[in-house]
Amino acid sequence: MPAPFADTTDALGRPICLSAPPKRIVSLVPSLTDLLHGLGLNDEVVGLTRFCERPAGWRNEKSIIGGTKQVDAERVAALEPDLILANQEENTQSDVEALGAHAPVYVTDVATVSEATQMIRHVGALVDRALAAQQMALRITERFAALPEWPPRRAAYLIWRDPYMTVGGDTFIYDVMRYGGFASPWKEATRYPEVSLDALAAADLDVILCSTEPFPFGEKDRFTSEIRDACPETTVQVVDGQLFSWYGPRLLHTPEYLRTLRAERTEHAE
Repeated sequence: MPAPFADTTDALGRPICLSAPPKRIVSLVPSLTDLLHGLGLNDEVVGLTRFCERPAGWRNEKSIIGGTKQVDAERVAALEPDLILANQEENTQSDVEALGAHAPVYVTDVATVSEATQMIRHVGALVDRALAAQQMALRITERFAALPEWPPRRAAYLIWRDPYMTVGGDTFIYDVMRYGGFASPWKEATRYPEVSLDALAAADLDVILCSTEPFPFGEKDRFTSEIRDACPETTVQVVDGQLFSWYGPRLLHTPEYLRTLRAERTEHAE
């Protein structure tokens, strides 16, 4: 019997065995969809979520299988996938279990930049793009390693409004912030704790970073106006959420974006 093409385990420790390189892939995560494109796949990707806005055009060309947490299992099954890519945080356990009846579901779990580069290598090998994945991971690693050690700036990173929510020290966003020299008072918190305007005002912050996703802070001035009113001595900056939270090829651009934030927008307070 010939050896399988891939015989590995995912982030949950579950065995994933593929007899041949996958030809019909469904992605349940925007950053993983972007990764597949960055690795040079196109025809092999047959399904993605309505939130998969990168690359431009794929949502019009591929089958939409619902949202990251509302996956249409019947629609996925109809695509006859031979591999499904998911993420422990962004997708639900029930969806992963249900989809496992139709194809191998490779679940990722990424909490640091280092883990992101490892995941890129693992997914690259799984989809028969090992060399491209190794090259991408190496470029990301080199660009983050070249960042200077800036003086720390006390920062809150907001992902949601009503209620306001920030990030804890166990999140991928927190690790990216660390590379930019942004130190959060909520380092000891887990996941995405709620935070009040009073707490933000009392935290002696240098900057409040308001993400463009999942809440679109940059769409309307009123989304940040009450933060500015509550924290008049603190810089309030809308930042590109993809460059802080997507753990695929967007990370190639994150180091330069962090340099820009430090040099042009938030440095004046130092």
